[in-house]
Amino acid sequence: MPVTSDVGDDESGRGGERSETTAASDDALPINELFESLQGEGRLAGVPSVFVRTSGCNLRCWFCDSYHTSWEPTHATMSVEEILGEVESFGADHVVVTGGEPMIHDAVETLLDELDARGYHTTVETNGTVFRDAPIDLASVSPKLASSSPTPERDPKGEGEWEARHEERRVDLDSLAALVESYDFQLKFVVSDRGDMDEVTDLVERIRGTADVPVPDENVLLMPEGATRERLAETRPVTAELAREFGFRYTPRLHVTLWNDAPGT
Repeated sequence: MPVTSDVGDDESGRGGERSETTAASDDALPINELFESLQGEGRLAGVPSVFVRTSGCNLRCWFCDSYHTSWEPTHATMSVEEILGEVESFGADHVVVTGGEPMIHDAVETLLDELDARGYHTTVETNGTVFRDAPIDLASVSPKLASSSPTPERDPKGEGEWEARHEERRVDLDSLAALVESYDFQLKFVVSDRGDMDEVTDLVERIRGTADVPVPDENVLLMPEGATRERLAETRPVTAELAREFGFRYTPRLHVTLWNDAPGT
């Protein structure tokens, strides 16, 4: 169920964050899409899942595969009860709360509480810059590398004004440590080429040095960058080889392989 209405950025560029979303409240969320499909990424790839995609993000990755939750955020405001009703209309027992960045919205805590009470297994897909104390079965944490920054040459809007803000916000070690300490987790890095690996290994070591729990290599996943089959064909072989070389796990983008860049998949 794609749902859209206009949402704009204010001068701070933080369009879609809770303080700027229209009609968002402690019991409502800006929802860009709500649909059933297969989980495409991570250790649960292939599991039938209901996806609750919130709109709004505090970052702007140039390759974002959810462009209408970040660069040009669109949504319809739905109460938590309305969201739960839609989720319950599907047959899947697994719910993926994703975005955008779902953790910027206060009402995500209410939604996760209610999903937990109803017995759903929940995955939250997050960039790791915001921590919330809520019932989460799997925190799928995707810290953003320097290669994600929207330089003027890569900015999909061609303006480049988000580069400094993105770079300043993209890594929050305290939030990353809190997430891995509090939840079953996977650290999922989007890899474009071999040049990303120095930063991946450095960031993993920094998280290990900050968190009070082990961060085993098997919890570190490398995922090829690409929102289309054509782009994945370029990045998938090198990412798979890097996972073998460094002893990390490779994760596919199953939904892209199956449905390319179609919405609602």
